[in-house]
Amino acid sequence: MSRTGRRAGLFCLVLILLLLANATRLQVFQAKSLDDNAANRRDVIARYSQPRGNILVAGKPVTGSRQSGGPLDYQRTYTAGPLYAPVTGFSSQTYGNTLLEGVEDQILTGQDSRLSTNAVWDAISRATVPGGNVWTTINPKAQQAAFNGLGGKRGAVAAIEPATGRILALASTPSYDPNGITGTGPATVTGWTRLTADSTQPMLNRALRQTYPPGSTFKVVTLAAALQSGLYSGIDVPTDSPNPYTPKDTDHALTNESASDACTNATLDYALQVSCNTVFGKAGVDVGEQNMVRTAEAFGFNQSQQTIPVGVARSNFDTGLTSQAFLALSSIGQYDTAATPLQMAEVAAAVANNGTLMRPRLLDKVTRGDGATVQTFGDRRFGQPVSASVAGEIQQAMVNVVQNGTGTNAQIPGAVVGGKTGTAQNGVGNSGTPYAWFISYAKPSASAAAPVAVAVVIEDSDANRADISGGGLAAPIARAVMQAVLSG
Repeated sequence: MSRTGRRAGLFCLVLILLLLANATRLQVFQAKSLDDNAANRRDVIARYSQPRGNILVAGKPVTGSRQSGGPLDYQRTYTAGPLYAPVTGFSSQTYGNTLLEGVEDQILTGQDSRLSTNAVWDAISRATVPGGNVWTTINPKAQQAAFNGLGGKRGAVAAIEPATGRILALASTPSYDPNGITGTGPATVTGWTRLTADSTQPMLNRALRQTYPPGSTFKVVTLAAALQSGLYSGIDVPTDSPNPYTPKDTDHALTNESASDACTNATLDYALQVSCNTVFGKAGVDVGEQNMVRTAEAFGFNQSQQTIPVGVARSNFDTGLTSQAFLALSSIGQYDTAATPLQMAEVAAAVANNGTLMRPRLLDKVTRGDGATVQTFGDRRFGQPVSASVAGEIQQAMVNVVQNGTGTNAQIPGAVVGGKTGTAQNGVGNSGTPYAWFISYAKPSASAAAPVAVAVVIEDSDANRADISGGGLAAPIARAVMQAVLSG
């Protein structure tokens, strides 16, 4: 071979080696940065190249997909979007995913390795795996009853099956229609701008992500602490409770809504029936900060991260309360005590389930597109906040609230209903609109298990009397949800 030929061959070999080195650099050392580059549209195009898996309620899809005609082939759609938005969240080609659409994105897009029937071949051939389906625990009748009951009010409803922890309803109003923000282009941007600028915050999930002072509904927790700690031997024992009650480290007296002296030394049963601030404020102080914190945390307060699998905001009961005045206020659901509606539904559920609290969950299972089950979600016990005997006494007191007290609007003919009303003061110097609350459970007979526990909160109430507004505004919504479950 001539010298020129050898030089040309050597030059070509050097070029080949450089090409191999560059390919190695790109495919090995820079692969991740290139994959993560915002300009790389490959993953986005692949994500929307096929229909997204569905989210199901009672076995029927409440989501769908349609061909959009652009480079991103398939766009998410929602049936009864505002009704189920607090459950599904949204999947947007522009703004990403939230709630179940976000947490279960790998399943819904077909990217979860468990969906493949032949993982090795699919990896080699880069075959597209159909999206899987997510089966929720939501009861459609209960969800519709909650949504209709809230109507145009700002508020939320959470309902749980006490024996399993399955979430039967999650409603938050005002709601929004996810269909308006699922695509790309000017219409999507306009829809997003309108929603984010709305002062009523329609995309805020009030059932899971918003905490409120629970007001007098928290007295159920204080009642549990008083009985479980042995401060009182039963709900019919008279309490040593003055009216008004002034903690030792303050000159500000705790009073009751009613001017009558009926709360003086009232039994716990009667105190819950008419919602005596003085009795439960003093009970919290007498029980002590340590026992109050222990009981609240046993019901689920102060949990750093709760998932169902969607993340839930942390409900709060202060630790380290050195002031008796603040402890008294905290024990009646004021001061810094704050809870999500789901948390207060857990309180009612634990009482209804004879003292056992199950972990709330929103999913039953996930399946492949062909229906084969990939994963099931079983019942899990959270703890035992109170004994069965103490739970029985609290049940008796809550039933008395509905039969003879502030919660009569929750009565259901032929059913046993226990509940507690509440009106939580709001704002600096209580200048804000009070929050109307109601927590409850229902069962078809005294000997039956309770199939449902509910918490309702209304933000924009016209509440002007403690507890009565909770019974007048929130209790009828809870009753409708409980009736929906009992009838099913």
